[in-house]
Amino acid sequence: MSLLKSLSVATSVLMLSLPAASFAQAERDLEAEEANRALVIQFYNQFFNEHETEQSSLVLAEDYIQHNPDVPDGKAPFVDYFAGYFQENPDYQSEIVRSATDGDLVWLHVHSTNGDDDRGEAVVDIFRVENEMIVEHWDVIQSVPEEAANDNTMF
Repeated sequence: MSLLKSLSVATSVLMLSLPAASFAQAERDLEAEEANRALVIQFYNQFFNEHETEQSSLVLAEDYIQHNPDVPDGKAPFVDYFAGYFQENPDYQSEIVRSATDGDLVWLHVHSTNGDDDRGEAVVDIFRVENEMIVEHWDVIQSVPEEAANDNTMF
């Protein structure tokens, strides 16, 4: 076998072995993940359903990072933003339909509504927890339509 062909075979073998190695996951700490999930769910229910913005926000890091472009970074600006929102929207509620974890991330699938007649929005909230504090948040929000192209619900 020529040197060039040997190098080609060796490179191919190496390239094929890389994806398997790069997808290997560290062992999960399910107890810590469950503690993170419980922390986020308690925060979420207190904050978004009871509208208890001060007490519930004790688990938010001061330098809380917000990825929703309509909501400011930082604990105090976040709390101020939603305290005003809840004053203007006292019927706002967010039902957690399901939740999941992976490492320091907690996902919530939520049906948020603003009153009994509101179809609401389907929301996926993703929180990053570090040292028993919520430090970062992302969300994806989609309005619940009056009619759908299928018979499935968004929840």
